[in-house]
Amino acid sequence: MFNLSVFRLHPVAMGAALALLCAPALAQSSEDARAPRDGKKSEAQAALPEVVVDDSTQEQPAKVLLDTPSYTGSRLGLTARQTPAVVTVVNRASIEARGARTTQEMLQGVPGATASDSPGAIRSSYRGFTGASVNHLFNGINVQYSIAARPVDSWIYDRAEAIGGASSFLYGAGGVGGTVNYVTKTAERTPITEGRLRLGSHRLGEASVGLNRRIAGEGARHGDHHLRLDVNHRRAHSHVEGMQSRATQIATSLLSDLTPALSHLLAYEYQTEHVDRPYWGTPLLQPVGAVGRIDRSTRFKNYNSIDGVYAQRVQWLRSVTEWQASSAFSLKNTFYAYDARRDYRNVEVYSFNSTNTAVRRVDALLQRHEQRLVGNRIDGVWKSAIAGRASDWAFGLDISHNRQTRYPKYDDDYVSIVDPWNFQTERFFTIPGLSPMLVPLRTNRVKTLALYAENRTALVHGLHLVTALRHERLRLHLTNHGRVTASNPATLSRNYHPTTGRLGLVWDASPGMTFYAQYATAADPPAGILTTASADALLNYTDLTKGRQFEAGAKFSFWNGQGAATLAAYHITRKNLATQDPNNRRLTLLVGQQSSRGVEAAISLRPTPRWLLEGNIGHSRAKYDSFYINGVSMAGKRPTNSPDTIANLWVTYGITPALKASAGLRHVSKIYADAANTLHWPAYTLLDLGLSWQMRPGATLDFRVRNATDKVYATEMGSGKNMAYLGAPRAFDLTLHLSF
Repeated sequence: MFNLSVFRLHPVAMGAALALLCAPALAQSSEDARAPRDGKKSEAQAALPEVVVDDSTQEQPAKVLLDTPSYTGSRLGLTARQTPAVVTVVNRASIEARGARTTQEMLQGVPGATASDSPGAIRSSYRGFTGASVNHLFNGINVQYSIAARPVDSWIYDRAEAIGGASSFLYGAGGVGGTVNYVTKTAERTPITEGRLRLGSHRLGEASVGLNRRIAGEGARHGDHHLRLDVNHRRAHSHVEGMQSRATQIATSLLSDLTPALSHLLAYEYQTEHVDRPYWGTPLLQPVGAVGRIDRSTRFKNYNSIDGVYAQRVQWLRSVTEWQASSAFSLKNTFYAYDARRDYRNVEVYSFNSTNTAVRRVDALLQRHEQRLVGNRIDGVWKSAIAGRASDWAFGLDISHNRQTRYPKYDDDYVSIVDPWNFQTERFFTIPGLSPMLVPLRTNRVKTLALYAENRTALVHGLHLVTALRHERLRLHLTNHGRVTASNPATLSRNYHPTTGRLGLVWDASPGMTFYAQYATAADPPAGILTTASADALLNYTDLTKGRQFEAGAKFSFWNGQGAATLAAYHITRKNLATQDPNNRRLTLLVGQQSSRGVEAAISLRPTPRWLLEGNIGHSRAKYDSFYINGVSMAGKRPTNSPDTIANLWVTYGITPALKASAGLRHVSKIYADAANTLHWPAYTLLDLGLSWQMRPGATLDFRVRNATDKVYATEMGSGKNMAYLGAPRAFDLTLHLSF
């Protein structure tokens, strides 16, 4: 079940192991490192949760983080309690406690959110909206490309933050359904030495290390420099035949205190992933009825080319300068650069014949995506007063240039018929007409200039008005490198000028009870995202779509801090959007209007010192309000791959101060494969089990069983009515956590 040979030659894994062995000596040499500054922590100053030896005999607070500042829900740095929206923070402690291995598993802590990790498209769902209607940010930066949210290991991330519903007024076009922000670990002013070794089913092997040290300075209030390095390497086979993967993530940063009021953070991240023969889905049995069905004997079959590939290489660079000019005024400048390349070489669509005796393989695709994003953002915060009442302002300017070139080569005529159970697929370049030569199809350039402002004003005691406004000037220029036609001109330009905002009220009814209401607007690209939009989409849909949201809710803590909860109700409407044609993913269909009504709730409760209960639920009634396919109305139908109910429950019990047992339940309701809602995959519930033993302070051993009941379930329905993308079967892993 476990195999140490995966670490045999890889230099990153060897370096991680060496760093862990040397860590006690390094920790001793850094005992004089300076403690964090007093006062509020900025992005460059935010520290990891303190490593604490758990004692189940002591009262511990519930873990719904209502009073933790979140820079995703507001640039003012408001807490979740102060923000007129549902703001969820999945911090490092929750990531470790729940065993979240990837960024997608981190999202399970967000009410009403799901994500599928199929290699071709990351199908996120949030409040009934999917795809580009869900923004994925990295340290507050929007790369405008959904595949950028492909899951990577959670080790280099400090937390994930999410805000539900319309949020374009914060981060730009997109985000009608919500926004998720992944925040990377960065250098701190305290020494950190930590590591992780994990072994598991399917020859999983993983090594991770994190080091944080002061490398210069005397512990004064200026002249100190702190360096952090986090490295993760993972290798694994798969439950699917022939599929193997290897991935490495590196995050390093230098935090410099130039003066008592001026600091600088230089951060660099590198991610690489290579998947051999990636899994694209399992064909559904014919005839297709109301419920999708598979032949159980094909559950682990892989119909891709024998040398199919998905590969990505991502680099991030950020330079963050912060100046605390006074107790009332601060400025922050963030320069950022992003460079990514993603390669595909696969046969991607499979379907059974009418008698379920053969599988038809089509859609051979060779493709490369190259993207570069460069930008600069200036943020300011000013704490003032109006008529003697506090009135805080945040304002900023964001300028960026986003360029993506796509090199696709299709063979739509390619067809291969194989025996469903005994087959040998081809090498990709033996397919007639396909060669390793990459030819660019089009380049999209998106230039953005954005101005924004936020305000929080105390109207009367306990009642605050929270507002925000953002205006963007977007220029999209498309260059066609292929054959020029009337529907595919040599060049094409579009200009967009969306203005979006928020108007909210927050009422602190009592010390532990807060009510809020808000109205917010959003603007989305009509079909997909601007960096990948085709000439066909731009010619047919000349403006951004409009979205709006009404939301009201409550946030409260109780039982002397041992319980905390949130409750929200919302109504979102999006007009003039387009959706992917389920039968041809390279075409889009115009949708007049889509809406979603729903409720969300989250609770955390520690009824006794030994028990911790946490859970959330999101229920939405998403539907097409106006949508025609071939003259037939889809009004009232639910959008594809969008479940109406997602619920999570985590239970932890302290058997002894050093030994904990845990269980996690996740329920996802049925999803539809087509806009007419004629085919669905049924609801499913997954059970995860865990046992954690703290062997000594700083050393913990975790054993987990994932999908303990070995449930067969689909996270996505793809390629019309042909395939289902199945989730992983039962698996085991053993993890050693070390800290010094």
